[in-house]
Amino acid sequence: MSEHIVLPGASEPVVKLSGLSHWYGEGETRRQVLFDLDLVVSRGEVVFLMGPSGCGKTTILTLVGGLRSVQRGAVRVAGRELADANEAGLIASRRNCGFIFQSHNLHRSLTALENVRMGLEAQGSGLSLDADERCRHMLAVVGLADHSDKYQDKLSGGQRQRVAIARALVAEPPLVLADEPTAALDRQTGRDVVALMHRVARARGTTVLMVTHDNRVFDFADRILEMEDGRIVGCRQRDVSNIVSQLR
Repeated sequence: MSEHIVLPGASEPVVKLSGLSHWYGEGETRRQVLFDLDLVVSRGEVVFLMGPSGCGKTTILTLVGGLRSVQRGAVRVAGRELADANEAGLIASRRNCGFIFQSHNLHRSLTALENVRMGLEAQGSGLSLDADERCRHMLAVVGLADHSDKYQDKLSGGQRQRVAIARALVAEPPLVLADEPTAALDRQTGRDVVALMHRVARARGTTVLMVTHDNRVFDFADRILEMEDGRIVGCRQRDVSNIVSQLR
């Protein structure tokens, strides 16, 4: 099933999946988890994947993020084809992505600023002279200007997730992949975090592909793709003009 929005004047899609299938296990325990998926995600779109546990949502994120090798079909991310890519190719593709996880995955021994700096270090091209300035600016954007020197044990759950968002966005990747980023947060904090992600990504023309069960944040999505048993079985979407107007 193919579900996509074509934005007027949009360039090549940031994500394009064609005939994507995937299996786990070997021999008699081999189990298919994705079935011939087609999906196109344009620049600036915020797309949520929802569905029961085990339906293939996170598998899609790991394939798009270059964290897992493509078995069958095509996965094109920011102009790079990942099918048959070697490890060097997968690493290069990861540098086009910012990752946000259910657990913020901050390093306990690093300050908020140092954690955000890791988002630049992951690019593999060395740090520029203005690296710390960029990181401080990004922390200010997410509302943590006065927290740059704090360690994670001095930050609330919502603040830690904001640091994770800053780390994911500081290198200005074309794509952000988020896996249940609100699962450990209360209702208001979860909404604040996703609203922030939506606002910053939209301002930069960044595409967001997010796995979530959290119906409290569904209004921040341009599209919600419903998955079941490894297939996309439904799509809810907002008016495309809303996306286009915010990208101008």
